[in-house]
Amino acid sequence: MFASSALIGLGAAPDPVTGAQRVDFEQAQEAIETLLLLRAKTEGNRTEQESRFLEDVLYDLQMRYVQATRRAGRPG
Repeated sequence: MFASSALIGLGAAPDPVTGAQRVDFEQAQEAIETLLLLRAKTEGNRTEQESRFLEDVLYDLQMRYVQATRRAGRPG
């Protein structure tokens, strides 16, 4: 859910309600920060597979965020 919200905010996926693609860096950043918080709060309570999945998702979203903000001429 948070990963989808970040992708929508980055313009990488359409809004499920409107079908429109838009860029909202604040939405993307908040979703990524929420995932980072969940990672911290669930430390020691995840399986190795869950941890690996979460790390992969976070890495992908953070890289997409940096690339998108650079393309838009904003500091990442």
